[in-house]
Amino acid sequence: MKKLPWVVLSLLLFVGLVSAQNSNATATTNKNQNKASMNAKRKPPFRATADQVKQAQAILKQRSFYAGEQTGKLDDATRTGLKKYQEAERLKVTGTLNKVTLEKMAIALTDKQKTM
Repeated sequence: MKKLPWVVLSLLLFVGLVSAQNSNATATTNKNQNKASMNAKRKPPFRATADQVKQAQAILKQRSFYAGEQTGKLDDATRTGLKKYQEAERLKVTGTLNKVTLEKMAIALTDKQKTM
């Protein structure tokens, strides 16, 4: 008779642990499904071509926002120059060659970039 409360308590504890594990597994599955659906809706990233980066570097150099060479690579110095340019032109300061910045610089977009 003394063992009965311990058996009942053990069973309750066991049932509680099993249900907690099931709810964690469900939450993890839901989280992964939400992440996958978000990625499916995300557009591909906008990427500037090396030629566009070179043209931008030339414009930044003319405006004294960039002192480096026209390498066609979006390095730290180019990003810093882009931030200064974007701030001066009252654009969103991102430090990237996005569509708006390329258009403001009058750099031609590729057909693919036009649709983004």
